[in-house]
Amino acid sequence: MSGSSSSQPRALITGITGQDGLYLAELLLAKGYEVHGIVRGQNNPRRELVTELVPDVHLHNGDLTDMSSLMRALSVSQPDEVYNLGAISFVAYSWENAALTSDVTGKGVLTMLEALRLHAGDDLGRVRFYQASSSEMFGKVQETPQRETTLLWPRSPYGVSKVSAYMTINYRESYGMHASSGILFNHESPRRGEEFVTRKVAKTVAKIHLGLADELVLGNLDARRDWGYAGDYVEAMWLMLQQDEPDDYVIATGVSHSIRDLVTIAFDQVGVTDWEKYVRQDPKFLRPAEVDTLVGDASKAKQVLGWEPKVDFEQLVRMMVDADISALRDGWK
Repeated sequence: MSGSSSSQPRALITGITGQDGLYLAELLLAKGYEVHGIVRGQNNPRRELVTELVPDVHLHNGDLTDMSSLMRALSVSQPDEVYNLGAISFVAYSWENAALTSDVTGKGVLTMLEALRLHAGDDLGRVRFYQASSSEMFGKVQETPQRETTLLWPRSPYGVSKVSAYMTINYRESYGMHASSGILFNHESPRRGEEFVTRKVAKTVAKIHLGLADELVLGNLDARRDWGYAGDYVEAMWLMLQQDEPDDYVIATGVSHSIRDLVTIAFDQVGVTDWEKYVRQDPKFLRPAEVDTLVGDASKAKQVLGWEPKVDFEQLVRMMVDADISALRDGWK
């Protein structure tokens, strides 16, 4: 574990209400950390979920666009490690709210880095920083598979914002901060928001299975992604901050699948093979500039961090469908 002034290491997580934040909080608590999280807005609807799933986490009100709130959270939590997972992370939404996405997902990283630099003072190496980068930075891919050295060519306001968040490298090189970026390819779980296609498919298939819905409406069935399990990917985040030297790593499974594959496995989990009769394509779900194929080369992470994904794509999809069936049966919304 990175150097701590006490026997119990402390971590601060932004974006703790998201799937990654929740899985990371669980991982760190299991490793004996004192975990703090920043929640945006006192009436954040997901705040209750955090207190229910990880009740031992200390929550602080804060906002990536408000430096003073970040300084307060750093002062109170006195972290050894900061994980910046906070972002407006839904790509389709970033087209509708490009300026807000840029402020939070891009400029918010600068605000966090600057707050951390001021907080750490003369000992910039004492707090280790993790930045959640994204495979969407590769966008119109210039080589396959994509690795740490692949040219960035983002195709959405979200992707562009994540590229600007690469200023993490500048702070590492300019100030000597222990700052690392994880270029995470798509990673999903039963905790994924319902606006994301994997969860949308899993939940709708569960509803069709239970007689609560009769169709699944999607956009491009041929778009391909490298999908992994969020629970595996947060372990890679932690491993990055345990290294003596900060660096940037692609985290991926190395295997791509199409939306069609996703749908096929999801319906198979409920015993449906002729799923075409339940699926309708709608042009409104097509992106203005589509990213057709993303597949990552995580060789560096495997070699340096000793990281490997444990859950494969088929296990992931079946897990998500089963979780939504259980949740719906239990009467959850």
